[in-house]
Amino acid sequence: MGHKKGKKKKIQDHSTELKGILEIVKSGIGFVSVEGQEKDIMVKPEKLGTALDGDEVRIELLPARSKNGRREGIIKEVLKRHQNEFTGRLEEKEHFAFLIPDKLNMSVDIFIPLNLLHEGKNGDAAIVKIIEWSPKTKNPVGEVVSILTNASDNERAMQGILVDNGFPLHFPDEVIEETARMTEGIDSDELHYRRDFRGVLTVTIDPADAKDFDDAISFKKISDNLFEVGVHIADVSHYVRPGTPLDAEAYKRSTSVYLPDRVLPMLPERLSNELCSLRPDEDSYTFSAVFQITSQGKVKDYWLGKTVIRSVRRFAYEDVQAMIEGAEGDHKESLMKLYEITQQLRKERFSKGAINFSSQEVRFKLDDNAKPIGIVIKESKEANQLIEELMLLANRYVATHVSKITVKEKPLPFPYRVHDVPDEEKLRLFSSFASRFGYRFDLNTPASIARSFNEMLEFVKGKPEQHVLESLGIRTMAKAVYTTDNIGHYGLGFDYYCHFTSPIRRYPDVLVHRILFECIQQNIKPIKHLEVQCRHCSEMERKAMDCERFANKYKQVEFLQDYVGDEFDAVISGTASFGFWAETIEHKCEGMVSITDLSQYDDFQLIESDYALVGQHTGLRFRLGDKVRIKVVAANIEKRQLDYTLVSMPEQETKPKKNKQQGNKQNRKPKK
Repeated sequence: MGHKKGKKKKIQDHSTELKGILEIVKSGIGFVSVEGQEKDIMVKPEKLGTALDGDEVRIELLPARSKNGRREGIIKEVLKRHQNEFTGRLEEKEHFAFLIPDKLNMSVDIFIPLNLLHEGKNGDAAIVKIIEWSPKTKNPVGEVVSILTNASDNERAMQGILVDNGFPLHFPDEVIEETARMTEGIDSDELHYRRDFRGVLTVTIDPADAKDFDDAISFKKISDNLFEVGVHIADVSHYVRPGTPLDAEAYKRSTSVYLPDRVLPMLPERLSNELCSLRPDEDSYTFSAVFQITSQGKVKDYWLGKTVIRSVRRFAYEDVQAMIEGAEGDHKESLMKLYEITQQLRKERFSKGAINFSSQEVRFKLDDNAKPIGIVIKESKEANQLIEELMLLANRYVATHVSKITVKEKPLPFPYRVHDVPDEEKLRLFSSFASRFGYRFDLNTPASIARSFNEMLEFVKGKPEQHVLESLGIRTMAKAVYTTDNIGHYGLGFDYYCHFTSPIRRYPDVLVHRILFECIQQNIKPIKHLEVQCRHCSEMERKAMDCERFANKYKQVEFLQDYVGDEFDAVISGTASFGFWAETIEHKCEGMVSITDLSQYDDFQLIESDYALVGQHTGLRFRLGDKVRIKVVAANIEKRQLDYTLVSMPEQETKPKKNKQQGNKQNRKPKK
């Protein structure tokens, strides 16, 4: 594919006022990172105003500089709050109360009038929402939204993770009232504007534990080698209208958040699990991409538009996988033809430069109290690929369709999903590392890089180095984002790509639906500030991923609390100057072996190009992907931190030479 390299914008400091993201350290001093500025701008505590950690702010540069030459500034305005809700402990006085926040870098307490304390009592753990903060007052005013005192440790931890990353736990009353007024069923007037698919075989295929069904597939044979395949997506934009409280809240959240024991939805359950969910034997509004396609996966024609469907059967992935592997089942002939078509689509995609990273999901098995009792590894099989390829097809065709439309001779602003080519330095390091396992990379062109990745991923299957090369390869890749500046999607090998297929859980898909419908109606009203909305959605996606990572880490620590003192086989999953991370093979739980623990063997130095800690005297090395045996020595659930100690060494490529002073340290066990 013709992939354009993304351009990084530089902001010139022609003004004394800039905007950026504020980070407050434990001392109370703030640092504002501004795009295009080499150094962060320092803000002393008395010049923070009403800004809090993570806020987007407008800052005025001051003439003064700090001792190390760093520019100083004063915050003039909070442009966007990172979070409005905070966890902490209530402290009740005679005529008012305060929340003492849990966050160590929040230097102000939240003032709470007694009428907003609700059922909170002195000493309670609580969540408080800031409702007002005048620049003339020292403390923000808040209201108690939830009492956590009697909640389990897990509940407090999960809610805290969500709140600290700016995700509100509750929907505003006006949003709940808006959704409650929405009517069920199909309006006969709507049918005049929609293509009716209720007579066509339509099914949903989802995970067994899914509660919202936002996509369905229809199938109809046209001739011996031509089939009509419909990708039908819940018509969320029919219910979520611009300018409403519901739309404002959906945009604010931008995404659903998936934690080990819960989902925090982007939309209220009235929509996500009821009105918009494509449940069997119910008529549903959908927005569809319908393809005329051959058995070889060649698209002969396509149609995009609003529809009404009726799913006749809900399948779990396991049901369809069993049929692919030979079992009998409902509508097997149609599903097997879909399987044949989608495997051709998949083959074609990889032949054109898509990168085939394997999809493996590690989940904790939880008991009734959300305590982890084991892990489950979910592999992406052919049934998953069937749905994946159809979703990719719909997303690609929608983006390609809109890309051809212009307004006033300019491309129509549209939220593309883009993925840049890998960073050259990261790629060079990875290529050098992979060569130690015998894999050679051709770094001459984006296409040759993708081809090299695929060849490596194919050869590495089932080998000891598979996991480390796959995970490191993914880290080498750029992050996919939403933007109106289309540079293509390198990882998928597409020139045009967007997110159209999950509007129940992603706000960019809602935007795509609105713009596409205007294009179809030929009534285009370009969305103002769409790039700003794209950046917000990308930011909230990153925060949701942080939530998922923090929550998974909490579960890892909670799980291994019962195994402190036990030994496990592990793989080195990361290296740093202060030690290495190791992931247990059996449970996929990552902990740290500190450089202090290793000092009994040698003095170790980090060699970044080799992803290794190397002993300066012995030549001992601890390298990414090496197998080691570790003992769990500490599991700190508050810090979400696992500490391991080394029990036995990884195998060394070459044995270091002995000398009289040091002996053969390589074969020593740790000192007890």
